[in-house]
Amino acid sequence: MALGIMSQVWRPALEIFILAVGIYYAANFIRGTRGAPVVTGLVVLFVALSFLTTVLELTVLRWLLTTFSAFSAVAVLIIFQPELRRLLAELGNQSLLMSTREQREDVEVIVETVERLADVRIGAVMAVEQRINLSEAVESGVVVDCEATPEMLETIFFPNNAIHDGGVILKNGRILRAACIFPLTQRQDLHKSLGTRHRAAIGLTEETDAVVVVVSEETGAISYALRGELKRGVTVEELRAFLTASFVRRVTTRNWVDNARLWLAQNISLAGAPKPPSPEPTAPTVAPDVAAKKAEAK
Repeated sequence: MALGIMSQVWRPALEIFILAVGIYYAANFIRGTRGAPVVTGLVVLFVALSFLTTVLELTVLRWLLTTFSAFSAVAVLIIFQPELRRLLAELGNQSLLMSTREQREDVEVIVETVERLADVRIGAVMAVEQRINLSEAVESGVVVDCEATPEMLETIFFPNNAIHDGGVILKNGRILRAACIFPLTQRQDLHKSLGTRHRAAIGLTEETDAVVVVVSEETGAISYALRGELKRGVTVEELRAFLTASFVRRVTTRNWVDNARLWLAQNISLAGAPKPPSPEPTAPTVAPDVAAKKAEAK
């Protein structure tokens, strides 16, 4: 009897659990996006109309609601097209091109640049491209395509430079573009003290999976944005920890490229290492007591 009750209960319990998890992650997904107010308004309107049609027995309105609810999936795809593209890109791609050492070097380049610019209060916006190509979300920009170094980034953001106004796109340790115009966020719940750089950082991370680092020109404060969320007033160590956690893979999760590089480095170093010289033959030594006996015999 107990088994029969459990068999009747576990399926509804599993369905409730799956729905609860789905609703939770859906709420976290739409929270803070530009389509969140639209979805909130549609949900409130749908619930209110459903309540009224049920209580007042409005048959025609109930039929209309049932018919139009079938198009809700299409509406969600249209409203959340940028967010869904970012989510699918994060799930479908994995970076296999850079080793852990190279990723740590790229993190140090960004951290050192931000530290220098913050000390002299030079404004900067740096977007690190990941899996989604930023060329579709970024307007204009000057093609640079050079190695990313603190000196080069400082030169770009220097106030008297012709391309200092705008953002920089970084990828795989290289500066792809400079003087880029990032899309501004349309969120209305942001503090009015946020400037154009910070709003552009939020706007770009809403549509892509990029990580954007911002240096305030007025205060020299350091901020970073990811997935539409902005973290303001962080220290250099906090920025280094965040970038390391975002970009540097652990040694235990090395991909096949890293393993192949490590194997080649070890074998090449072993093959090219000089062999130790063989010991030269030496004359046999005679024990002291044997030498003394030979002397007495003589």
